[in-house]
Amino acid sequence: MERFVILFLCLTVAWLGSIAQTKDSLPPKKEDSAFNAAMNEIVVSGTLRAVHRLESPVAVEVYSPKFLKMNPSPSVFEALQLVNGVRPQLNCNICNTGDIHINGLEGPYTMVTIDGMPIVSSLSSVYGLFGIPNQLIERIEVVKGPASGLYGSEAVGGLINIITKNPSTAPVLNVDLMSTTWNEYLADVGVKWHAGKKVSAILGVNYFNYQDPKDDNQDGFTDMALQHRISVFNKWSWQRKENRQANIAVRYFYEDRWGGEMDWSGKFRGTDSVYGESIYTNRFELIGNYQLPVREPILFSWSYNYHNQDSRYGDIPYLGKQHIGFGQFTWNKKVRNNELLTGLALRYNFYDDNSIATADPLTQTNNPSKVFLPGIFVQDEIKFSSKHLLLAGLRYDHHPVHGNIFTPRIAWKWKTENAGILRLNAGTGFRVVNLFTEEHAALTGAREVVINEELDPETSYNINLNYNYHLPVRKGFVKFDASAWYTYFSNQIIPDYDTDPNKIIYQNLDGYATSTGFSLNTEFSFTNRIRAMVGGTIQDIRRHDRDATGKMVSVQPVLTEKWSAVWNMTYVFVNAGLTVDYTGNLYGPMRLPLAGPLDPRKPYSPVWSIQNIQLTKKLGKKIEIYGGIKNLLDWTPVKGNPFIIARANDPFDKHVQYDANGQIMQTPDNPYALSFDPTYVYGPNQGRRGFFGVRMVIQ
Repeated sequence: MERFVILFLCLTVAWLGSIAQTKDSLPPKKEDSAFNAAMNEIVVSGTLRAVHRLESPVAVEVYSPKFLKMNPSPSVFEALQLVNGVRPQLNCNICNTGDIHINGLEGPYTMVTIDGMPIVSSLSSVYGLFGIPNQLIERIEVVKGPASGLYGSEAVGGLINIITKNPSTAPVLNVDLMSTTWNEYLADVGVKWHAGKKVSAILGVNYFNYQDPKDDNQDGFTDMALQHRISVFNKWSWQRKENRQANIAVRYFYEDRWGGEMDWSGKFRGTDSVYGESIYTNRFELIGNYQLPVREPILFSWSYNYHNQDSRYGDIPYLGKQHIGFGQFTWNKKVRNNELLTGLALRYNFYDDNSIATADPLTQTNNPSKVFLPGIFVQDEIKFSSKHLLLAGLRYDHHPVHGNIFTPRIAWKWKTENAGILRLNAGTGFRVVNLFTEEHAALTGAREVVINEELDPETSYNINLNYNYHLPVRKGFVKFDASAWYTYFSNQIIPDYDTDPNKIIYQNLDGYATSTGFSLNTEFSFTNRIRAMVGGTIQDIRRHDRDATGKMVSVQPVLTEKWSAVWNMTYVFVNAGLTVDYTGNLYGPMRLPLAGPLDPRKPYSPVWSIQNIQLTKKLGKKIEIYGGIKNLLDWTPVKGNPFIIARANDPFDKHVQYDANGQIMQTPDNPYALSFDPTYVYGPNQGRRGFFGVRMVIQ
């Protein structure tokens, strides 16, 4: 591997040196095309209707397929590590499942949608961003801050909306093949065809395979979970009179994932002899929309997803099934300076597993959760002038257990004299919690789950100030995007890993929690040759709770960094058809879940960074090849720690001794008084690796 890195860097320097001596120039342009594109981007996530991005009263960040290509990844989950304020968080050192943190908030606070339809929640939150064919992604829209006023539960911390390509305008063929020196293999293919004059369809297949166990940190466990997954996505679109919408899409996802001791195999699945975490996932999604054939613009949108998970965490089974059905009518009407939008929504959630989450507390029989959640919402955008726009909205949902839930929001957009845009947003959010589908540590059995009380829905109150400024310059542009926010949570449920190292204790917070922060993105482009984006976030996430004496104390939750930075830089050698991308992120310290008072691992993570470099070469108009190095610094969490997985030599705790109070005893075999625990994780264990790929596009 080291020889590969040295050879690649030498070839890179030689190639760039030779090309730098060539004389290449661009014809002068009056305006940069990228600046025009940024000014005219269409977004839908902020208001549930298509508007120009700069006209939206809600700040929406947009990421194009070019962004995904800067650091080729086998999943959208990994690609989002380059979005400022967004961090993919691994929740387990063994099976490598994870979620997405926005502005320091845990993954369950983030709603993920495809084409605006909710397809990820609860059980599926771990896998919803895996296996979406990258070749079919038109753009990714990110809204930071509560969006419950439009999207309901789960949209407390933010929204990630994946917009797929329109079948009528998609390329005929899109192919991306990639492999790495870790023997990872990715195939991502998209094709388009016409079924008559008015019907178009696209089909995407995403296949990922990694079957080469590695243990570079020498703890006897796989550094990265072995994965074999395939995802098939098919979308149909009909051309109708008066451009009325009609689309339907279906996706099937299958994955066989396992991690554990290096000598684990399928015959040990569910046994207590060799430890492994094995997860079989079958998932089906259906989404679509249909504009009614009436004079008024009334749109019916729907989604359905089925998720079946068959897991074994050592000898502990977790069998979960979930059905989520969603339907929504929206009506958009313009009356003078008012843009009215109203909607009716209904969600059905069926959830069943083999844990205490669905057990009847009286009879101890299985009692699946069946919830109908109807809702109604209305919003009004009032345009006072070309510079001032006000949005006011209110949503009402009725939960069969928790009753009536109201989530209002208000937004104001002011286009200033210097062409900057100021947005002020305020609103509330709510979330109904399902612990066993959101906390991986609750599934593994490494700690006992304790629920101290009936858990109430979480509520939040948020205010967000955003300033966006585009400055056109000669042959390019400079863009600034700054945000400041404050969020207040009541009834927040945070897993308590500190009170007892053998337990995870859940209860509603007897106090409040806050999230305060500031982020800045700076983006520039010159002569269509140099492009870069540098972003940073500073945040303070706090839980304010009462201690045993009744005194209010402030605690930083685990796995929340105080600051972070991301960057992507691109230089194009036009005459040579060569592009160089340098991308990376940088994270400040975060508190980590120690497994006991004698645990020798660091209580806080160090400052750490993942950096990547890539070269892309065009071969004509249809084909390009690319290659590079991921994790240039070869950083892994084990550096500076004696170990990552607690008691990796005794994963079934067969040699752990307890005292009369049930506390782990310190023994010669167990000097730190620990039990097996894989939850000490904050970054990937995958070190430096090379990658190479080829893309082909036929329009």
